[in-house]
Amino acid sequence: MPNTQEVIVGIDMGGTSVRALVVSPANEILAVEKTATNPAAKPERIIADLAALVEDVLRAGSVKRQQLRAVSIGCPGAVDPVHGIVYHAPNLGWEKVALGPKLGKLLRTPVLVENDVNVGVTGEYALGAGQGAQELVGIFVGTGIGGGIISGGRLYQGARGAAGEVGHMIVQIDGPRCGCGNHGCIEALASRTALERDVRAAIRDGHKSMVLKLMKERGKDRMTSSIIQRALKKHDPVMLKVMKRAQYYLGVMVSNVVNLLDPDCVVIGGGIAERLGEEYVAPIRKTAYEHFLRRHDAERVKIVPGILGDNAGPLGAAVLARRRLERES
Repeated sequence: MPNTQEVIVGIDMGGTSVRALVVSPANEILAVEKTATNPAAKPERIIADLAALVEDVLRAGSVKRQQLRAVSIGCPGAVDPVHGIVYHAPNLGWEKVALGPKLGKLLRTPVLVENDVNVGVTGEYALGAGQGAQELVGIFVGTGIGGGIISGGRLYQGARGAAGEVGHMIVQIDGPRCGCGNHGCIEALASRTALERDVRAAIRDGHKSMVLKLMKERGKDRMTSSIIQRALKKHDPVMLKVMKRAQYYLGVMVSNVVNLLDPDCVVIGGGIAERLGEEYVAPIRKTAYEHFLRRHDAERVKIVPGILGDNAGPLGAAVLARRRLERES
């Protein structure tokens, strides 16, 4: 059992679910709890639910409250990690919510808040596929596409805390409109949302595909990573074509990131990468290497799938919290 005041609860907040881990000082997972997110609920209700989730996961790990050193949360959107404020989280409908102070008051425990992708990248860097790297870029492909940067072994946040927004790197000038308002962002070309849009458009144009049938069989109204995997295994022609195009643009984007930042590792995470692994990443790597400015030693840049899956965010949140608390002590 960990010593008093040493465990951290790491939380990954998503638009549909919240995952919490009790993490020991040795970064061992002592307990896991998960609950659904209700984006329609008011922030106060969601924060109260988070407090209950923390209590639940501590009980599941047989951890006493006095053993809890801090709670650390990865939240989608624009975050002020110094003051624990979520300035803008579209998936939650939040605007300027003081998540850290409010949850801290309920739990009577320090609460740290960071962007969800930053904590996921930190998890893969410290405990996952990026171990050993000093310069790392993490790219998480899901409903959207987010990124984070590790430089000199530390999370790089930029002058305004907004570094790493690779999802809005424009790779096709006249491409589809992105949710941000621009055209041709990689998010509008290769996210899971973009894949579904392109598959549905191809079906409407008369191309044969089993994707909608697979979704109906599994009771899904959205094209999940498991549906994508199933369609690819069955060699669905529309899914194969749409995926190939997405992987190409992801490769172009990765090459731009490498040409700019020169990392020694790029980790690609998110639901699709978790499902497909090397099958998904290999074509991205091939295209990226072909577009590197410095090609003679391209293989020195590792481009790999993440390995922590859903635990990347909560583990990364715990790692960041421990480092911050150590600096402040």
